[in-house]
Amino acid sequence: MVTAHIKQGGEPVAHALTIGQLAKATGVAAKTIRFYEQIGVLPTPNRTAAGYRQYDQSGVQRLRFIRRARSLGLPLRDVTTVSVGLGGGPRLAVRPRLLALVRRQLSAVQHQSSELGLLQRQLEQVLHRLLTSPRERSREGCQCLDTESVGERQPHGRVARTRAQLKGPGERALR
Repeated sequence: MVTAHIKQGGEPVAHALTIGQLAKATGVAAKTIRFYEQIGVLPTPNRTAAGYRQYDQSGVQRLRFIRRARSLGLPLRDVTTVSVGLGGGPRLAVRPRLLALVRRQLSAVQHQSSELGLLQRQLEQVLHRLLTSPRERSREGCQCLDTESVGERQPHGRVARTRAQLKGPGERALR
């Protein structure tokens, strides 16, 4: 067994790590580590005669890589594919796959951000309507949660209004 040289609590550790020690060193729960091994994200570690898992420095580095990839929202199946390349082969082969994966994730986050911006504007419209509209009954039912998009025709012939048009007299525009 290769010995690990990991700083844990500021002191170097000169022995293989158990799953509990690995969990503490990486911030990944032991249950998650077992799951990663089960699905092949992490290779099966060596075991002691008593059956305890033993992890070396490469296991620690790989788990930290996986934890960071997951914190960036990278899908586990893709992280699995990329992390297999970390198993001692040339790391240059990992870079293009990782680059494509990060680009795909960035695109997805940008799309989600755009959708959240639209949701924010719709919520602002509804809030404004709730704060400024008279309370009257409509035979068409409650329309208090209806949203209007700029330039989009709404049911019953209404034309969508811009946020500037939504502000009432003496009110400032919603942000």
